[in-house]
Amino acid sequence: MVAVLGSDNSKTNSGYVSTSMTEPCISCTTFNILAPIYKRLDHQNQSVRESDFRAYWLTRNQRILDRLMYERSSIICLQEFWVGNEELVHMYQERLGDAGYMTYKLARTNNRGDGLLTAIQKDYFKVLNYRELLFNDFGDRVAQLLHIQSVFPCTQNRTGNIQQEILIVNTHLLFPHDSSLSVVRLHQVYKILQYVETYQRENKLKHMAIILCGDWNGSKRGHVYKFLRSQGFVSSYDIAHHYTDSDADAHKWVSHRNHRGNICGVDFIWLRNPKGSWKPLKMSWAEGVFGIIKYQLQKTSLAENDEFAFLKADDHNEFITYAAFCEALGEVKLIGLPYGLSFQEIDDLWVQADSNGDGVVKYEEFKQKIWSATCPEQTEENFKDGINDKDSEVVAEDEAIGFKVKNAVLFPREVEKGMWPENYSLSDHARLTVVFSPVRMQCSQQVL
Repeated sequence: MVAVLGSDNSKTNSGYVSTSMTEPCISCTTFNILAPIYKRLDHQNQSVRESDFRAYWLTRNQRILDRLMYERSSIICLQEFWVGNEELVHMYQERLGDAGYMTYKLARTNNRGDGLLTAIQKDYFKVLNYRELLFNDFGDRVAQLLHIQSVFPCTQNRTGNIQQEILIVNTHLLFPHDSSLSVVRLHQVYKILQYVETYQRENKLKHMAIILCGDWNGSKRGHVYKFLRSQGFVSSYDIAHHYTDSDADAHKWVSHRNHRGNICGVDFIWLRNPKGSWKPLKMSWAEGVFGIIKYQLQKTSLAENDEFAFLKADDHNEFITYAAFCEALGEVKLIGLPYGLSFQEIDDLWVQADSNGDGVVKYEEFKQKIWSATCPEQTEENFKDGINDKDSEVVAEDEAIGFKVKNAVLFPREVEKGMWPENYSLSDHARLTVVFSPVRMQCSQQVL
């Protein structure tokens, strides 16, 4: 595999990502290109959209393609791709196809008009499998899963050349119009990771790198970010710039100015290498939901003791029953709505909360499982490059190929300093490109 994003002499303000050409590397770009059906042209008249003016959307999307062709990433993941317009779809497929890309598009459900486009450079990868994930939920969101393999060997072992296999996901999560939608967004990520786990298990895939790309519509301080971190994923951009999960680093960069005029960092390329350990998926999901419950209760200024009393409702006993728990979930808008928790999910939560299985949740269990709900944080050392060097001391059972983050750049460059340039018109999102280099690693345990 060969880098396609420049050399040591590349200037990062030219559109290239600077990286060494002395080692093989691949590049990945994620970009929400703002579908013309959503781009507002008149703040006084919100109904006027770019989609009504062919010259406007055509010119802007030609410029987007120009930038993508200039950068030539190995993998391109686009969100808000206007699948409902045949002319635009043909333009992207033709230009990307002429540049050597295989393209895969997926429309959101219920004829929303936009969707996803993933492009894979066939000079570097072949696609072994392509799957589509339809959430069929409140936001009509979808995801793409691609199982790809490097065309050229990236390393050797005793048995010969090794061609790296990777799982790539492209998605666009629901926008948090209301805090009660946090559970929907968490559930969308939960379904993605469940699907990935199932795919790996059914295809007997043990140790491989997983890259999740897209517009996650949430910041580093949100429940989705913490959930993914608890599952062993790291933000490639933050690794490249040595940012941690601390509050001090939470707003160092932005990637989106939303329709309310707020700026925040929501576009991520997540990496999980094939070694390391993390909690069972269902347990991490439950902790994430407990965190949402705690947040919703704190919005009403409830203290720890008051929260426990709220959850046990009018019951005079010093514990929370299942019925009272369900009633409290309804009070904080996590059930009883079209996008609320399912009965099975409520049962899964209850099993996690009732740690000793006696049918009730006592105060100590409440403190441990709900009030103290948090996702485990990685150490700063592990956050640097997504590779835990301490694992190399373990006697290995398997060898695998993972990735080291070489570089990551956001365009326009002002967003890397937490500012949004007023003259930027390509999209309401910045473009994120990450360069990875393959690295051999020893896996001491099976992840699934």
